[in-house]
Amino acid sequence: MDDTPPPPRPGAGAGSGAYWIYGQHAVLAALSNPRRKPRRLLTTTDAELALRDAFTGRWRVTPERADRARFATFLTEDAVHQGIALLAEPLEPVQLEDAIAASEGPVLLLDQVTDPRNVGAALRAAAAFGAACVVLQDRHAPHETGTLARAASGALDIVPVVREVNLSRAIAALQRAGFWVMGLAGEAKRTLAEAAPRDRRVALVMGAEEHGLRRLQRETCDELVRLPMAEGVESLNVASAAAVALYEIVRR
Repeated sequence: MDDTPPPPRPGAGAGSGAYWIYGQHAVLAALSNPRRKPRRLLTTTDAELALRDAFTGRWRVTPERADRARFATFLTEDAVHQGIALLAEPLEPVQLEDAIAASEGPVLLLDQVTDPRNVGAALRAAAAFGAACVVLQDRHAPHETGTLARAASGALDIVPVVREVNLSRAIAALQRAGFWVMGLAGEAKRTLAEAAPRDRRVALVMGAEEHGLRRLQRETCDELVRLPMAEGVESLNVASAAAVALYEIVRR
């Protein structure tokens, strides 16, 4: 008799918002995050052995062995899962004032960046350069998904994500907290390196690739700045631009 449990369904065994996080780095970061609520963990034999070598924390969920064919029953065909997937609840919201109090790093604000892969890659850059948080506009940003978590490669569980209804009010709150808020715009007169202050914390505001920063965000920022670009190159991918800009801030 085959006593193998049936293939899991998306959301099975958890709240309605639960979703599958997949890939070694993303799952390891989620398991290591005490704020994350895990529900089910499926692994191949090899993936479980690798996970046990890498994870030194308290196990809050028991791994279930699965062959690779089972992952196709609940993940998309193009999901690069590496033989491991974790069903987990989305993270609880983080308040902006709590995030900036917990870290001395810069803040990255994304203005209506809707592609989950771009947001995930921007989170990865934010983690690499010690950002205090990434601020998203709640109604015009992707929800937590496996695609976003995979693109972030673990950074979703490292860098706090703040969701704000009104991004210009978040900018104003950062200014009251002593931040110098700079918006990236290709037509700006000064480069980021020229404008970045050395005596105060910095927040960077970046718009979507197609439309850039919206008018209200432009008007609320303390200054618009640009990245120096070779002639003939119009712009960078938003995540690549975030990595360059954050590096320029933290190297000072």
